[in-house]
Amino acid sequence: MLLLKASELASRLARSAVLTLVLLPVQVQPQQDLPKVPVAQAGTDKFKFRPADPLNAHAFTHFYDMDYERSIQEFTLISQRHPDDPDAINHLLNAVLFHELYRIGALNASDYANDSFLTSSHRVADPHTSEQIKSLVQKALAIEDRSLNANSKDVAAIYARGVTRAQFATYTALIEHAWFSALRNAVGARHDHEKVLELDSHDLDAKLIVGAHNYVVGSLPWGVKAASSMVGLGGSKEKGLEYLRETAAGNTETKIDAKIVLVVFLRRERRFDEALQILRSLEPQYPHNVLFAVEDGNLLRAKGENQQAEAVYRRVGQDGRNGKYAGLNYEIAAVALGDLLRGQKNYAGAAAAYEQVGELSKSDPETTQRAAVGAGEMYDLMHKRELALKKYQAVIAVDSGSHLSDVARKRIKEPYSGS
Repeated sequence: MLLLKASELASRLARSAVLTLVLLPVQVQPQQDLPKVPVAQAGTDKFKFRPADPLNAHAFTHFYDMDYERSIQEFTLISQRHPDDPDAINHLLNAVLFHELYRIGALNASDYANDSFLTSSHRVADPHTSEQIKSLVQKALAIEDRSLNANSKDVAAIYARGVTRAQFATYTALIEHAWFSALRNAVGARHDHEKVLELDSHDLDAKLIVGAHNYVVGSLPWGVKAASSMVGLGGSKEKGLEYLRETAAGNTETKIDAKIVLVVFLRRERRFDEALQILRSLEPQYPHNVLFAVEDGNLLRAKGENQQAEAVYRRVGQDGRNGKYAGLNYEIAAVALGDLLRGQKNYAGAAAAYEQVGELSKSDPETTQRAAVGAGEMYDLMHKRELALKKYQAVIAVDSGSHLSDVARKRIKEPYSGS
């Protein structure tokens, strides 16, 4: 019984790291996603970056605009210019990590609106990339520990170690599903940044992780919250949101991160208007970020403004076909549209929306399967069994070993009835 409670505590508290760093360049599906990470307008010094390098602003802008490969190239160059600066390594680590999380489909924001990410499955990470991530973590920690051995109150080193630990917690949670390791690093990240605030109460960057952890722990069920307090992890939703708002209002490196996390948390709190206001302040800065664009529709749908949400999804789909989101998985807008129409019992309209994904010459395999399952279910509800069977068979043809293929096999044996 005690072991069960410990496992539950570990998996739930691991959200602290995951929700802090994972809520951004996410891969959206119906009712889903959004993005993350620090950025400034290219060519300016509007935000204070660590380390101070003129290329940082461009690299972060490309990262937030989901041009991952270019941001990785730029962060690599910055880390070469500053080989002994752990912040430069952390930036590269972050870009590599989120590029891979996006590629394997592990950044679905709707999962993080509840606990489904604890059991959700996704594609296997590339072994080479996993080793690169772990190598960058070890490199950053070695520099940070060396600095702290020389001066245990080195604020910059403590802050950098907290960032490294938080990112490693995200990696171990979402890729390795090692919840105790994720918890250990998440707790370490929080303690590091609490220490930073003790030494420098004006460091707004440190309030991102501390604020996110406070909100998450403050949102836990009473029993888990009580258990977390026994290991020294208190939490307050109000304090967490206050810290995040302070960071979002500042001109610091984590300003954009704080805004993205706020959008996710405000959605959980059903404060849709405030979340939309923040999101819409980001969309013009990062017009290539399809996840921001789709999340606008998701928030409108959650708010009950279905007609406006439908218009957003259709616009994103058309923009994608016109080349605005080249190289990105913009077909998620079609799936979101299908889910919206499905909820309105417009089965023919939903099927047509899902079918848009299959018409693309190249689309994400999981999104393709998701759309095909949706279309098949709509055809079943319209008593078009032959069309439904073709869609279920198409799901299996994409990847016979996926969980969606299991759903398709079930539908082949028995028509979908809506229950």
